[in-house]
Amino acid sequence: MELPPYATLGQRVWHYTFLVICGLIFFFLIAPILTIIPLSFNAENFFTFTPGMLAFDPDAYSLRHYEDFFTNSQWQAAMWNSIKIAPVATLISVALGTLAAVGLSQSHVPFRRAIMAILISPMIVPLIISAAGMYFFYSRLGMQGTYWGVVLAHAALGIPFVIITVTATLVGFDRSLTRASANLGAGPVRTFFKVQMPLILPGVISGGLFAFITSFDEVVVVLFVGSAGQKTLPWQMFIGLREQISPTILAVATILVILSIMLLTGVELLRRRSEKMRGLSPG
Repeated sequence: MELPPYATLGQRVWHYTFLVICGLIFFFLIAPILTIIPLSFNAENFFTFTPGMLAFDPDAYSLRHYEDFFTNSQWQAAMWNSIKIAPVATLISVALGTLAAVGLSQSHVPFRRAIMAILISPMIVPLIISAAGMYFFYSRLGMQGTYWGVVLAHAALGIPFVIITVTATLVGFDRSLTRASANLGAGPVRTFFKVQMPLILPGVISGGLFAFITSFDEVVVVLFVGSAGQKTLPWQMFIGLREQISPTILAVATILVILSIMLLTGVELLRRRSEKMRGLSPG
């Protein structure tokens, strides 16, 4: 945001001070990530910069940790577990979260504010409490330590993200379109898929991406609900820090950072597309 030409001296000082504060906060948040990326190319089994790295010696840099990630059976098993769990949990989150958001957007639904608060509570309640509750609940059902137990637990964590993004998309939705579809003889299901879904699709996909990131990066719940057979990539990273002190964690963290940036870029593009479709921003 640019300053107007008639801004006073105090306004100009506060404007540039605010920019400096924002820059310092951004650096504070991004510095740990920027530190991890070059360390992942360390040729030694250290978590610190070696003198050779600080001197930019080519021999001090190596892809050995990335090679270990792609060749080590434990890391590969953990990666495939994450790949098998996260997409299924995302599909369940998207299906249930979209239906909940569409239903709760109707003004005639009783107690919709209370229901909404309950559905998004996994985002508010501390994760350790949710994990403990899921553990006791699934153990009584015999699902603790099973594939579907982990999938449903991750789906429960992803549903709030879908509900919030889809609800935000529905704010600008023209209800007369669904009434017109009903007047033309279309049923509720056909109206939803032919009229409503195309308009709210960017919000649905954005929620799905957030749910996928949540499931792929989650470690606390899977420690409670999963077993050794469901050891995911974050779980393997946790073990690497606690037991093995493996620098391969740095390579995995770098890969996850790149994946998260790609997904969040997709979310931003979808948000802009959604705003254009609803006429909230210039085309």
